[in-house]
Amino acid sequence: MSDTKPFSARTLDIDPEAETARIVEALRMQLRTSVRRRGLVLGLSGGIDSSVCAALAARAVGPKNAYCLFMPEHDSDPESLRLGRLVAGTFGLDGTVEDIGPTLAAMGCYERRDAFIREVEPDYGPGWSNKIVFANALTTSGFNISSLVVQTPQGEIRKHRLPAQAYLGIVAATNMKQRTRKQFEYYHADRLNYAVIGTPNLLEYDQGFFVKNGDGAADVKPIAHLYKSQVYQLAEYLGVPEEVRRRPPTTDTYSLAQTQEEFYFALPYDRMDLCLYGLNHGIPTADVAKAVSLSEEQVGLVWNDIAAKRKVARYLHLPPQTVVPV
Repeated sequence: MSDTKPFSARTLDIDPEAETARIVEALRMQLRTSVRRRGLVLGLSGGIDSSVCAALAARAVGPKNAYCLFMPEHDSDPESLRLGRLVAGTFGLDGTVEDIGPTLAAMGCYERRDAFIREVEPDYGPGWSNKIVFANALTTSGFNISSLVVQTPQGEIRKHRLPAQAYLGIVAATNMKQRTRKQFEYYHADRLNYAVIGTPNLLEYDQGFFVKNGDGAADVKPIAHLYKSQVYQLAEYLGVPEEVRRRPPTTDTYSLAQTQEEFYFALPYDRMDLCLYGLNHGIPTADVAKAVSLSEEQVGLVWNDIAAKRKVARYLHLPPQTVVPV
């Protein structure tokens, strides 16, 4: 950042053409030298991150050597499959639908989750919907308090504070979704002798917004160094369909619609990016506060929340531990 320019959203501006060239060359080099695979596989959700990764894969290895998977399940938004197919068609990618719903049902994913939900909402059953939300750090003076939100078949919304056991059980069952998707990605990668792309951006990678050995598993992660705001800049340059670029970021994990800031982040991505950048680059609190329209005290709470999530992310990034270095 230039000393003469005020800190603002423009601080995160990149040259998308140069950045695309850099990522494409890195992918090609990784495939030739370290990963040693002849193409790329990715799960395509219809979200901005996977869509940008699909476009980058097509440029790096050619559309014929990039393969995408659409992996809906019982709780998925149908728009995810439609938009994923739109992106694949835009960049000329071949792919297949792997409906993971029956696999998850056979493993007891939904049954296990519902049993934990009934610990706090005994009436929960067929026709109901659910999601987990957090009263984030800005509204609770630094504490992330989880609640279960359910909707009855008649449309009534109920909200319950989640005890730790129920929260952990619901999340543990739900994490089967990301891990099952990754199994299918590696099946197709092994079949084709391709490498698996991971799609986290810097905000997600830094803050641990992924499932260990689930969507956190990959051979290459081409956008993990980019703030989400920068991913959107690449999306426009690469020609990602406008429908995808306009779609609000969502987890698409629970049966009720759920934004990422409801579940994890203290702020929408564009303001979280600026807070994270400010913390990473020693920007004065007052400058960050002005850029994101918060008080300095609130920025401090966000930074504390970032530090707390980094503690969680440390375990998620940790490789298997051995008794001695091997």
